[in-house]
Amino acid sequence: MVEINRKTKETDISCKIDINGSGKSNIKTGVGFFDHMLEALSKHSGIDIELTCDGDLHIDAHHTVEDCGIVLGQALKKAIFPINAVERYGNATVVMDEAATTCALDLSNRPFLVYEVNVSGKVGDFDVELVEEFFHALAGNAGLTVHIIQDRGRNKHHILEASFKAFAVALRRALVKNERLGIPSTKGVL
Repeated sequence: MVEINRKTKETDISCKIDINGSGKSNIKTGVGFFDHMLEALSKHSGIDIELTCDGDLHIDAHHTVEDCGIVLGQALKKAIFPINAVERYGNATVVMDEAATTCALDLSNRPFLVYEVNVSGKVGDFDVELVEEFFHALAGNAGLTVHIIQDRGRNKHHILEASFKAFAVALRRALVKNERLGIPSTKGVL
């Protein structure tokens, strides 16, 4: 179990994760759609996540979503590295009705995000542009290379949920134990 706490003038976040969990979650950010996405991430990655955030929602959800990405990224980095005896790479395509999104990732310790998801506007009160901010913060703080590509779709909720689930499944696959690989890098370190 890894615990990270972060308090700024904009957010107060407490996070616990267990990357060897069963996908149980207790998420309370005050942003309903975002909570739903994080619950899906937890369930489909198999990572137990407890996360609470008291953010400046009277302004908007930007700081809450981005800072949760920072904290989750920091927790993942602490839980994953130093890396040893795992697959390292993971990929998944997840479909939700008419939508399909693909995620490929590398536990590289070299952060990079490619985010090609063509949605704009809102899902309920949630600004969909914040999903990219979340993944940028998460990848940067976790040291992950992440490519999230929308294959097709029309319904914004379906497209974004498929994105979170594809990331979750790809991460779960990258974390699969493989003792034969040792440190999965020709450099000998990640």
